[in-house]
This record gives sequence, structure tokens and C-alpha cells, in this order.
Amino acid sequence: MTHFDTRLTFDRIYREKHTGNWVDQLIIDYSDRAASTNPQKIAIIDSRGSCSFEELKRLSVRCACGLLGLGIRAGDVISLQLPNWREWTILHLAATRIGAITNPLAPIFRERELTFMLEVCGSTMLAITKNFRGFDHASLAVKLREGLKSLTHVLVIDGEAPPGCLCWNDFMATAWEESVGAEELEEMRPAPNSVTEIIFTSGTTGVAKGVLHTHNTLTAPINAIIDVLKLMPEDVCHMVSTFGHQTGFHGGVRLPLHLGATVVYQDVWNPIEFLKLVQQHRITITNGGPTFLQDLLQCPNLATRDLGSLRIFRCGGAPIPRVLIQEALVKLPQMSVHSAWGQTENAFVTITRPGDCIHKIADTDGRAQRGMEVRVVDTVGETVSAGIEGRLQCRGAFLFVGYAKRPDLNVESFEGEWFNTGDLATMDEEGFIRITGRERDVIIRGGENIPVAYVENVLYEDPRIVAVAIVAMSDPRLGERACAFIELRSECSLDLIAMQAHLDSRKVAKQYWPERLVIIEDMPRSANGKIVKALLRARLKEGKTS
Repeated sequence: MTHFDTRLTFDRIYREKHTGNWVDQLIIDYSDRAASTNPQKIAIIDSRGSCSFEELKRLSVRCACGLLGLGIRAGDVISLQLPNWREWTILHLAATRIGAITNPLAPIFRERELTFMLEVCGSTMLAITKNFRGFDHASLAVKLREGLKSLTHVLVIDGEAPPGCLCWNDFMATAWEESVGAEELEEMRPAPNSVTEIIFTSGTTGVAKGVLHTHNTLTAPINAIIDVLKLMPEDVCHMVSTFGHQTGFHGGVRLPLHLGATVVYQDVWNPIEFLKLVQQHRITITNGGPTFLQDLLQCPNLATRDLGSLRIFRCGGAPIPRVLIQEALVKLPQMSVHSAWGQTENAFVTITRPGDCIHKIADTDGRAQRGMEVRVVDTVGETVSAGIEGRLQCRGAFLFVGYAKRPDLNVESFEGEWFNTGDLATMDEEGFIRITGRERDVIIRGGENIPVAYVENVLYEDPRIVAVAIVAMSDPRLGERACAFIELRSECSLDLIAMQAHLDSRKVAKQYWPERLVIIEDMPRSANGKIVKALLRARLKEGKTS
């Protein structure tokens, strides 16, 4: 069992319960309710099949009893590095039933990232797919287990498991529930303010941070979004964003279970396949970054397809170009687009509402949902006037309860109850915010955060490199890509392929690699010696990179 200290206080618990933002419900309460009221309704459809709510409950109970049979107990961490498959949800529900903690991991993470994250978590189990998108996850998991004392079990969801690992089919073929009574399982029900999730940020300051959430902090934003968008059990949800990120976890795993609605999982983004899924399953709501919306609108013969069921596209991760909003109004007039802003630490905090004008949707990131507050402050913490840029802070029911094993950040990241988001923003008179920049260094590539400082630190391990600065370069489809400015030691040379080979040798996820390299003789620096990235961005914008 790994113990995590949190910032949770009795005052916060009392306030959030008194206001009704925290309802002390667990995800299994919602899923079990759906299994009781509509047992044969399809709960999940993925690329490999489907299951009903009744089956989902049966499988999650068996899995929970199986975890107990393996020695996993309340407070232990199970890490899930899986595609968007129903086994992900089964394992999360099973962990919840026994009070274990779920650790979502993106499939793109490799040895370097996983070693760090699994060590912070003290993970007891790692669930992986044998092979996904051409990568051998099973071999890597075996290697990881050799170096991690806490990692007792590796569970392979598909295919034959390597020696010493567990095979999902064999694990679930065992009637574990026969050795654990229903009353005994119910007695393991965790408290609603206990930690149920540890999920990592993108490491914008150089080291990824383990964000701790309780059952209540995960439930509150789901209930709020259901209210804002007027969602119903009759809705059919869709999710393609990985469950390893908070967006996919919230919108793909938890939201449909809260609603008792059917969800369609897509494990690899393909806009043509998405259109087929909409037509086949009558999908009503989806979620993704502007890149997904752009891909959808550029699909051929869009007007000839039966997409009348699709009524909501929730869009976050990057600003939505106004032209996309206008194009969506023409091509998919029945579908409303909602811009939103949130973070791993707090889910979607702000969102535009049905009926908001195109100006608000395209030019703002919405206003705060029920249970949350946002404010924009200056350098000394004073609230600024409408339209003035400042530091964005938030507080409320969605907010996480601390960073795992980082007491320093649990102090530095807050001003009283207000969380310093690290983003710069403006707020208008109606409370709509607009993200204008970042205090921290991060590049958002197609909705995926690239941890700039982390990648720079790895590049500094190359003896040829004197200085490195990674900055964003504009991209019409993905929003941003990464460009590395590098200053070399005398008589050394480096090209893009060699730089990427160095990152590959250090086991850095490919999605984090810079896609352009500019060799520079002298980095622009401030009086105190800090690299001035604004000048490098300006050079990119002006095309002065030679």
C-alpha cells in the first residue's frame, strides 16, 4: 500500500457537501444503478465487441474479487496502460470496489516515463496490451517489473502473456467471487473522500506530477457537465481521446456510467471510421481537440451521410479557430460546438453553454461551471479588471487534493484555496475567460501536451549540445509542433535524424520529439543569462531561421 498525503481539509469537505457539490457517490453506485434499472442495455461498444450494464457489473465484481485473490488491497495502485477498450473500465470499477487506486497511463509512454511514474505510484499491478500500434508493450512491462520492487503483477489483456505475467482471459475465467461474499465486498467500499486516482501531468516543468483525485472530486465535474449540456441516459457517447488523459477518462469512462448511457470507444482516431460509428450507433456527443473537429469537417461527402444524431462536440485543449465554428454551422447545423478549458488537476472548469453566440464559442474558453470559481490576478494576487491579462486561478469542487509525494508543490501551487493554473488569461464582464498564454513552457500538439522542459533536459544529455530551447511553431492542422533551437559545441554537427535518435535512445515517447531542428550559433539571452524564447518564436514566425 502506498500512502499519499493530501491537502484535503475538514472545512473543504463540509463546504462542498453543504453546497451539494459533493454527493458522496462512487462510480460503482452509478454503474450498478444502471445494471439494476436497465440490465440488458449496452454499456460499452469498442473495437472488439460490447457488453451490457449487467455484464459490466458481473465482470467488475469478478475482477475485484480476483484482485483481492492476488493480494491487492485498499490503497494499492493499479496502473492501466491500455487502449480505449472495455477492460479499462472493468478494471477501474473493480479497483473502486476494493478501495484500490487507479493510475491511468497514456499508451505513448515508454520506459523512461513509465519507470518514473510507476515508482512514484508504488504500483502493485500494471495492466497492458501485448502489442498496440506496432509497439511491444508486454516486453517492456517485463523489463520494468525487473527494476521495480513494488510491481508484483503484470496483466496482459490480449493474447498470450509472457512467462511470469497474467493472462486476462485466464484471470477472468476463474470464479473469484465464489471465495468472497457480497457482504465482504460491500464492507470494502471506500470513503468518498479517499484517493481513487493518481494521474500524471505532462511534466511542463521538467518532471511529471502525480495528481491526486478523490471520488468526490471526480464525480463533481461529471454532474456539472451533465447539467450544463442537458445530457440524458438516451444519449450515446463517443470517446477517442486516450483514457490515459483526464479528458478521455472523464468523458469516456465516467460520464457514460453516470448517465447510464451507451458509450462507443474508438482506440485509434480515424475520421471516416468515426462517421461510420455515428451512423451505426447514433452517437449524440463526442469530445476532442480542434484537430479532431477539423478532420471531421474535411471528410469527403459529409452532406450525404446520416449524421443527424450528432448534436454535441465538446472541444478543448487548444483555441478553436473561428473558421471551424462557421464551417461546422454550415456542414453540421444540428451539432453545437462547445469550447472548454480544464487541466489534469481540475477537469473541465469552464465551458460555453448551449445558446452562446459564435463570438463566445470561438473567442473564449467559456465560463465557470457550477461548483467552480475562476479569477484573473496580477503578480501580487490582486484581481485585475475585465479584459486585462493576468494569472488564471481557480478553486472549487473539481480541484484535486494534492500532488503525490510533492509537499513542496502542494504549497507553491496555491495561494490560500486558489490554485495557480500556470495559464495566463483575460476575463470579460460576463465571466468568460480566454487563455492568452502560459506561465509554464508547454506545446500543445493536436491536443497533446509536449513537456518542453523534460525533452530539453534529455537533449542536454547529448555531449554535442551546449544549449537547447524548444518552442512552438504554428501548424494549420495540429495547432502547434515542436521546434528545437540548438547551440552546438565547436566542430560538432547534428541533424534532425541524429537528434531524434538520441531521444529514442533515451526512451522518450516519439510524440514528444521535436519535428524541426534549427542550429543556432548563439542563443538570445536576457541579462541574467536566461534564454529568451520569445525571440526564437519571433524568428520562426518571420522565417529567420538560417
